[in-house]
Amino acid sequence: MMGMPNFRPRLPSRNWTIFLTIVGTWSGAIIYDRRETKRTQAKWAALVSHLASDPLPPNQLPRRLTVFLSSPPADGPMTAREHFHAYVKPILVAAALDWDAIEGRKEGDVRAALAERIRKARKLRGEATAEPVPEDDRELELAHIRARSGVRPYTGVAGDIVVGRNTWKEYVRGLHEGWLGPVDAPAAVSAPAETAVEGATQSETPAARGPEKPHSLAAIPEYVAEKALERAAPKDEGFAADDASPTDDASPVAEPVSEEAKPEVTADGKPKKAKQPPPFIGTAEYAAAQLSPNTPAELGPSVPIPLPHILGFLNTPTRMWRFLTRRYLADEVGRQVAAAVLGAYRPYEQGLAGEDSGEARDGGGQVWEQEGCLKGEEAEWHKSVRRKEGEEEGERVLLDDVVLDERIAGRMRRFVLEPEEEERARRIGEGSEGKRERVYAHEM
Repeated sequence: MMGMPNFRPRLPSRNWTIFLTIVGTWSGAIIYDRRETKRTQAKWAALVSHLASDPLPPNQLPRRLTVFLSSPPADGPMTAREHFHAYVKPILVAAALDWDAIEGRKEGDVRAALAERIRKARKLRGEATAEPVPEDDRELELAHIRARSGVRPYTGVAGDIVVGRNTWKEYVRGLHEGWLGPVDAPAAVSAPAETAVEGATQSETPAARGPEKPHSLAAIPEYVAEKALERAAPKDEGFAADDASPTDDASPVAEPVSEEAKPEVTADGKPKKAKQPPPFIGTAEYAAAQLSPNTPAELGPSVPIPLPHILGFLNTPTRMWRFLTRRYLADEVGRQVAAAVLGAYRPYEQGLAGEDSGEARDGGGQVWEQEGCLKGEEAEWHKSVRRKEGEEEGERVLLDDVVLDERIAGRMRRFVLEPEEEERARRIGEGSEGKRERVYAHEM
């Protein structure tokens, strides 16, 4: 028979119906959520996109934010990085803002990096110190070059973006240690080890280095210095092999490597990771500590960014629900990042437990807002974080409560989104308003 075949319409079988229903439902939920997530991010990006067209004088440095992020409990830094790239970075890129990243791989890294950054600023402002900032410091040399070239620093509001409750607790601890603690390492800190925080833009000062670590050629053993110079010297094929230094590991006159020069290794033979220096001041010493005379009347504004993170097989339904509703997270993070980009801020309030926690302190005492920021994330941390006393050495910033001193907490500021900008974002989301025209905020 010529022509189209005679198809008989019929319902699919029970198995095909189940398969198509499951696949269609999941595909539709994922596609819808991804589309709404992109639409939400486009709304917040359009709210701040006019700042990218704001002209900047050629001799003026742009505004630069500082982003603090660290590894979530029982996980690696990649989770925090992906969260930043997915939800925070698009808004910053839309506003053409620069940022520095201070990243911590383990507990205490962000605290140590921020405290050292503040101590360095105090030294540069003239506070008495036994170990001043060296003249060959990279940031100091760069500042001198810019000053000679007539490049002016940015004088407006900079601000910090803190990702996650775990990073927030270290951020608050680092602020207190930097402004309340001593400039130089106290005598109780015998030999603090250097911390290696990836993404940190500040260079470490001698105050954060252990006195047993040699940093000059005179303190290095002769055989180590000779080998280092031999490896660093350029090789010339025209030189004979006899002209090379005869001192090598196979030479009978080579000195044996001492046990002290060998790096410490773990039980499986891997070298031990460097530890960050211990805190220069404890939380119990805040009340008796003397505030630095160079402490500004208002500290730079900050904003905590939520980082939902839950592990475990039994939490699979919760993780599936969050995977299908990322649009809500994108809306909340976009609102907070847009507030930081636009630059409006207010003091942290006292008497509240924070936006994310409705509990009050026992005894009815006053509670700072910083104590309750993102507090709901702690209930979802992995059980390995709640280790018992004496099981493992190191800092316990994640387990300890947020301790605030009134002199520091009263100076902290928080980015907020003004009602006018909130209303404009709603109109942009509805499509009734487009991007704002160019605004000339600087004199050309």
